[in-house]
Amino acid sequence: MSNLDLSRRKTLKTFGALAIMPLIMQTNLFAKSKVSFSVIKDGEILTAAHWGMLKLTIKDGLIVKSEPYQKTSNIKNPLQLHTQDLVYAKDRIKFPYVRKSYLENPDSPKPELRGADEWVRVSYDEAIKLIAKELKKTIKISGNESIFAGSYGWKSPGNMQNARILLHRFMNQIGGFTGSLGDYSTGASQIIMPHVLGSIEVYEQQTSWPLVLEHADVVVIWGANPYSTLKIAWTVSDENGFKYLEELKNSGKKIIFIDPIRNETCKFLDAKWISPRPNTDVALMLGMMYELYTSKKYDQNFLDTYTTGFDKFLPYLLGKTDNVAKTPKWAAKITKIDEKTIKNLAHTLFDNKTMIMSGWGMQRAHHGEQPHWALVTLCAMLGQIGLAGRGFGFSYHYSNGGTPSAKAGILGGINSGTSNGGTGQSWLQKSTNSAFPVARIADALLNPGKTIDHNGSKITYPKIDFIYWVGGNPLVHHQDTNTNLKAWRKPRTVVVNEIYWTPTARMADIVMPVTTIYERDDISMLGDYANLGITPMKKAIEKVEESRNDYEIFSDLAKEFGEDTYKKYTQDKSDLDWIREFYESARSQAIKMDLENLNGVVMKPFDEFWAENKPIFFTQTQEGYDFVRYADFREDPILAPLGTPSGLIEIYSETIEKMNYDDCKAHPMWFEPIEWLGMKEKPAKFHLISTHPENRLHSQLNNTALRNSYSINNREPIWINTKDAKVLGIKTGDLVRVFNKRGQILAGALVSDDVISGVVRLSEGAWYDPFDPLNLNTLDKNGSANVLTIDMPTSKLANGNISHTCLVNIEKFTGKAPELSIFKEPKMQN
Repeated sequence: MSNLDLSRRKTLKTFGALAIMPLIMQTNLFAKSKVSFSVIKDGEILTAAHWGMLKLTIKDGLIVKSEPYQKTSNIKNPLQLHTQDLVYAKDRIKFPYVRKSYLENPDSPKPELRGADEWVRVSYDEAIKLIAKELKKTIKISGNESIFAGSYGWKSPGNMQNARILLHRFMNQIGGFTGSLGDYSTGASQIIMPHVLGSIEVYEQQTSWPLVLEHADVVVIWGANPYSTLKIAWTVSDENGFKYLEELKNSGKKIIFIDPIRNETCKFLDAKWISPRPNTDVALMLGMMYELYTSKKYDQNFLDTYTTGFDKFLPYLLGKTDNVAKTPKWAAKITKIDEKTIKNLAHTLFDNKTMIMSGWGMQRAHHGEQPHWALVTLCAMLGQIGLAGRGFGFSYHYSNGGTPSAKAGILGGINSGTSNGGTGQSWLQKSTNSAFPVARIADALLNPGKTIDHNGSKITYPKIDFIYWVGGNPLVHHQDTNTNLKAWRKPRTVVVNEIYWTPTARMADIVMPVTTIYERDDISMLGDYANLGITPMKKAIEKVEESRNDYEIFSDLAKEFGEDTYKKYTQDKSDLDWIREFYESARSQAIKMDLENLNGVVMKPFDEFWAENKPIFFTQTQEGYDFVRYADFREDPILAPLGTPSGLIEIYSETIEKMNYDDCKAHPMWFEPIEWLGMKEKPAKFHLISTHPENRLHSQLNNTALRNSYSINNREPIWINTKDAKVLGIKTGDLVRVFNKRGQILAGALVSDDVISGVVRLSEGAWYDPFDPLNLNTLDKNGSANVLTIDMPTSKLANGNISHTCLVNIEKFTGKAPELSIFKEPKMQN
């Protein structure tokens, strides 16, 4: 996800809950405390993670219990119960290691052995000096642009120990680096939405949940699974999304669920299930729009007042430009949803007060720019955008979007050491001027010098000779693993800071052991959108063996580049000094806003707050409860225009038209995907949907006991429709080989009617575990979905990933099941 230009959340103009704050104090404004804080040996301590605030029980200096600190609903979150597994994992990296061939000769390191070579333990100081030496060598020979430090990923939460920003901060002190643009989650929408709505949209605050529950008659959840994804947040979850999901369940409203899978959310809400073929959402929307237009059930006044370009889109909808009218009958052939259902759905949405909550999966597909653009166009025809509890939202399933915001003191955080570092998600900070789209990593590594189109500009890939990766697992997250493996064997040097022996760590030359969040101090806001509080993240135990936090590692590396570099990097501050600064800055804001008199919120001086070890909760405002996305725009589109060239919703974009791309035109369209169930000559039989896992955060927690609760036959489960399974001779519990021309995996069959015929569900994030690490296309023993997915861009506009456009074959596995090896240490030199 990007380190340029965009932000996963923007400032709410009506109140200051998401106000952008400086990330770093240029001078030490706050006195350092003389109070010492020791780690407790026995007792309880508050800390936090992506999955919420946690209460840890410590006995004899060890974590013996982990449980949620607060309860907001009856929905349980098992992610909160496995802290011990994360800290004391069998595959924990406890010491620095160097790959044998690299240690023998860094100038001829045999990169083809990455992932299969033996490892040699070295001292911490040796590892630091070796990394610094090879960095200096790379810079001298190839320049800083040849260092790729994109490091996209769900790093640990916390405003201080942000691995990605700490890496970029160091790299900027030594001359710069090549970074990455965009993200895997919303790569297409975060580029198309600014052209359509004037903002990134997918990471914006939503119309408040209380207004949805009060005003909407119909709630449509389209391609999302909030019951699963609300278990996590980008910072520390405020956990309020579960509360509102529970209230929606009990509201008596009509709930419609559109997805090829009847997933956990659909079942929890007992929603009406409409199940189109994968990748056909745009066709379904177009069929609905045709029905609305021809039955005169659309809001012409809204279209005339708040949008531009509907008149140019209409000829396409009616088939005057391509001789294909986008009728419900036409849509039914593509989607396999019957014509009557499509018509009834269109009328239901128009005749009622409707909120459409969209997920992101539909835009992680070939031509992924189109679905959200089409959805906005559909909602414009309904005319309910900007009304209380109605319209659309693209972030109700993520980080508790729609939770009313509080008036709060906002924490700052460490920045990348440039003048243009920003708040919000770390991958969206502008840290470098040299970058390429994150979903094109393998393409860039394999094709230095290649020039690609991107959002109206040209990007030329540099030649990457050195990769430094922190806080992520790209060997699992990136599409088409076998191509990705080829790419990662191209650079001369790969360094990874990691906690565990992940597939990415195994592809490194030098591995630095990193602390978990439970072995270091940090601090975080509570909630990405609502800012409901500030939570301490206190060190619960001492560091395991020779692990260090990323701030220590990069501070020590900075020393190797000279005292001046070290001072610029650290500003002579410890991590706790930084944390104190961030807190005191927020406290200063709270005092200026007079929060104590306004709502009784007291922020004590830092030392008292830290010693108390309790969260501070801020009070939600009436403005937060009353927030309606696009209300100001609806009230007066002239005084409150959108950020588009016209100031209006752009159904037709002249900006995109001028780009003259063949795969993304000037208005939303149906494009046939490169692989889908409706193609004439399918390369494989089943459409694979690689969903977000229910009991992981992408690949995080795959190495914990949680795996025992969902694995089938000790493998990642794959859902197969009952009729399909019968034809294949497969039953629940069988091992199956899932394969296509890109790769092959083992998975455990789960036979279910909760997935439509012709579709299989396999959650992404399982750790890649090759049967033969030396050979590409070897069998992955653990069921990593991206072994099978396609590594090509959504279009020339966004270059997002298309992980949900993928066909596979399945057969029963009859051989002896190979043992898993990924959750153990790799081969070590004796």
